[in-house]
Amino acid sequence: MLFRCPHCGDRDHTEFSYLREFDPDAADDTQFRHVYLRRNEIGAHREIWQHVYGCRTVFVLERDTVTHAVHG
Repeated sequence: MLFRCPHCGDRDHTEFSYLREFDPDAADDTQFRHVYLRRNEIGAHREIWQHVYGCRTVFVLERDTVTHAVHG
C-alpha cells in the first residue's frame, strides 16, 4: 500500500505511523480522548499520519478501513 507524503511523494506505508483519527470538531485534545474515545468507523474516514522514516511531516490522509484504499 502506498501513501503520498506531501513532501516526499509516494512511499510504502511502512514508512508512516498512525497518530489518530482526524476530528476537526474536537475542542479537547487530551490523551484520554485519543486512546479511549475513538469512533473506529467502517469505510472511508480521515486520519492523521506522520512520515516517521522520511521528512517527519504530519498530515491528514483519507483511507477506507475496509479496502485500505487511500483517497488523497
